[in-house]
Amino acid sequence: MKRTLIVILLFTVISSLSGQNKNDLLIRCDDMGMSHAVNSAFLELAKTGIPFSASVMFVCPWYLEAVQILKENPQISVGIHLTLNAEWENYRWGPVTGREAVPSLVDSKGYFFPSRAALNANNPDLAEMEKELRAQIERALDTGLKIDYVDHHMGAAVDKPEYRAILEKLAAEYKLGISRYFNEIYAKNMYSDPIEEKADSLFKILTEYLIEGRPNLLVCHIGKDHPELQAMYDLNPFGLKFMSKHRQAELDALTSERIQNLLKSENIRLITYRDLIKAQGLENMKRPLD
Repeated sequence: MKRTLIVILLFTVISSLSGQNKNDLLIRCDDMGMSHAVNSAFLELAKTGIPFSASVMFVCPWYLEAVQILKENPQISVGIHLTLNAEWENYRWGPVTGREAVPSLVDSKGYFFPSRAALNANNPDLAEMEKELRAQIERALDTGLKIDYVDHHMGAAVDKPEYRAILEKLAAEYKLGISRYFNEIYAKNMYSDPIEEKADSLFKILTEYLIEGRPNLLVCHIGKDHPELQAMYDLNPFGLKFMSKHRQAELDALTSERIQNLLKSENIRLITYRDLIKAQGLENMKRPLD
């Protein structure tokens, strides 16, 4: 009898864990606060009611509007998109600390460099980098938002081991999670797919590429195809042409009836970084191998 009860208990626990982890999907949308057209896309996605994580660029002029949207949508988990680059022609931003405080992080006009390579070529001072990233975190916290995690715009803040060490130090100090430190599988995304194929690509990702037993991370870049975004040109050679249309297509795919029905089906459990931190604990974060 005792043996039977143990077997039943083990089966129940295993089944529960299997169901809990089955097709867990974490949608992380980057670049909130970059512009009004981007913020408008986040508002549209929020109206669907699905939980997702929003990575906010607190260095950008439109971050205050992003804060207002997020305060009205507490189901969204908020992250800080730590930023050391400003990649758009004629639309540049600089450090929260001011150009005089971190001269090694900025160009001759006081703006962040458009690429990681340009930043590294300027031999950024590590103390200045820590000062600036700390200031971005402090600005985020001062808004009154509940901040759950940090990540990095264009990978600049983790481009070298010594940069990553700064990010990890600050995350530990402020008790924040770090994106990709929770054993997430970095799923295929729609970013470079042709505009007209993004919806089908997303459907395929959600029906064929999700892996059971680990969080699946889907990183998205959404926006509205408005004149504001249409005027923005990426200074990097790898930047997408017709960027505003690419971002609109990602938004359209995410908010389409076909995808919304799929996201709300029994096969997918939508989670956020707030959920991951609660389930795994900050103390169990591990640096990703890649």
